[in-house]
Amino acid sequence: MELHTDTTHSLKEKRHIISSIKEKLKNKYNISIIESDYQNLWQKIQLGISMVANSKPIIETAFTRIEDFITLNYPVRIVSVEKDFF
Repeated sequence: MELHTDTTHSLKEKRHIISSIKEKLKNKYNISIIESDYQNLWQKIQLGISMVANSKPIIETAFTRIEDFITLNYPVRIVSVEKDFF
């Protein structure tokens, strides 16, 4: 998932947003999540999210909720989402 924020003006502000996103999503959805790229850019965020479930519809529903949660609770917009199912 690639995100963009216009409200951050430093890496410190960006890290605060990322830390909050990661902590809340881990607790709420029992997922694994990392900042996978753009660590040195303060307006771009790329997150890698992993989840295990019994069926694809369960994962799709969870990811829709995750996207909604991020956009409703953080000053970011989703630029792109790439999903792979194994």
